[in-house]
Amino acid sequence: MIHPDTEVRFIDKNKGYGLFAVSFIACGTITWCLDALDREIQPTELACYDAVYQEILLKYSFRNRRGNYIFCWDNCRYTNHSFRANCCLTPYEFQIAIRDIQPGEEITDDYGYLNIIEPFEADAEGGDRTVVYPDDLLRFAEKWDGQLVAAFPRMMQVVQPLQKFLPGKTWETIQAIDQGKIKPLSISTCYYAAEGPELS
Repeated sequence: MIHPDTEVRFIDKNKGYGLFAVSFIACGTITWCLDALDREIQPTELACYDAVYQEILLKYSFRNRRGNYIFCWDNCRYTNHSFRANCCLTPYEFQIAIRDIQPGEEITDDYGYLNIIEPFEADAEGGDRTVVYPDDLLRFAEKWDGQLVAAFPRMMQVVQPLQKFLPGKTWETIQAIDQGKIKPLSISTCYYAAEGPELS
């Protein structure tokens, strides 16, 4: 489930469509969470689909720590990659804003933490990285953990429209982290090491 204060907009012929904030989204806000309509597809199931469906699923899904493909039913699928992403995946099947997102700003993820199958080149955006690699979750876990640790304390202080879609145990975990009872898991726990399936 994507945050309700977002919409899909056409960017250009090269990039296609993207997801944009239509109002201010504060740091620490849950911007996406796995919900009952999202599909978790095992590699063996994916391999049974016609090549046309495989292409669609691979384009609009990401792999979780089990190596299964998460195919989102809503506009979440239009979230583009950025090396300076304003959102970050967590080990708890949701992502949060790691900085304030202004109205009209594009919602972005770093595809490096989405267990991609093949590396790809992307706009460096003034930084050192130019390629997203399948093992970026291990390369940059410390950096992303730092961003999450900085954003997590804000979670209990901001409005959370998606809270009702989280399992009760997940929200209890967030509260326990906020109270200092437990430490958040590292994003590296989302890493899937095996190779992707051979597709037709």
